[in-house]
Amino acid sequence: MATVELKPSRSNRIYRPSSEPFDGKIVISSPSSISHYGIRLSINGSVNMQVRGGSAGVIESLYGVVKPITIVNKSVEIKSSGKIAPGRMEIPFSVALRQCGEESMERFYETFHGSNISIQYLVTVDILRGYLHKSLSTTMEFIIQSDKAELLNRTVSPEIVIFYITQDTQRHPLLPELRSGGFRVTGKMSTQCCLSDPISGELTVEASAVPIRSIDIHLLRVESILLGEKIVTETSLIQSTQIADGDVCRNMTLPIYVILPRLLTCPTALAGPFSIEFKVTVVINFESKLSKVQSKFDPTTPRLWLAMESLPLELVRTK
Repeated sequence: MATVELKPSRSNRIYRPSSEPFDGKIVISSPSSISHYGIRLSINGSVNMQVRGGSAGVIESLYGVVKPITIVNKSVEIKSSGKIAPGRMEIPFSVALRQCGEESMERFYETFHGSNISIQYLVTVDILRGYLHKSLSTTMEFIIQSDKAELLNRTVSPEIVIFYITQDTQRHPLLPELRSGGFRVTGKMSTQCCLSDPISGELTVEASAVPIRSIDIHLLRVESILLGEKIVTETSLIQSTQIADGDVCRNMTLPIYVILPRLLTCPTALAGPFSIEFKVTVVINFESKLSKVQSKFDPTTPRLWLAMESLPLELVRTK
């Protein structure tokens, strides 16, 4: 049985749209010769959006999936009709993602895999074999990063925000022993961060009448989609990083060091039909019998035994 495979020139499949063509080889393996009516390579990039049940109520039934935004859609003939000899055959290709000076209606947003918003770039190879034979095809995702012209010229100087967490800063109900006994946690964290750098900062537990079970840093995405005249926004968890386990020593400085996950993050994007933003939440988990009973819960939802502080996070990419 004949097979077709795509081998990009870069193993990491990362490309910049204006300065770097998408290139590589098409590898065809066949035990016998194949007649075909052309070999075509197609590149498609789009912003796909959806509103899940519960986010928009009645609107969701009408706008479950929002019309995608096309970023790039091009098809190139690699070979005209002919025959492929038996064995293994390699066909090189090189396709410009954006021609120099080309005016594009849409910018090349970076690849992003979110909960309701996905920015994806796919390359497909089709070997057309007519009506009597099924076409051979394969599809692969590749990754787009910002053009160098769009990157910040300077190194990001982390914008440090000082925060403190006490029983008085919480807007949700707390256990009676937390309200009466009190606690105080202070710290600082960078709220503007380059995607290639970690989120950094420090935290100190100054006082707590109730023993601490753990301290976690939640990285959250905030996805907003424009539906008619309404903006639907949903916040979801990307990852959770534990920085302390157990009742930590008082007045001891704990480092905050969170590595940003690839594909699940991208530069903060504020477009017309959608926006992708991020924030970090410091979560103090106190010892409580109630927490052991309700061990399964959404970590972004305030609970009686949790103290939380959220900070906006701007993500950028620099040269």
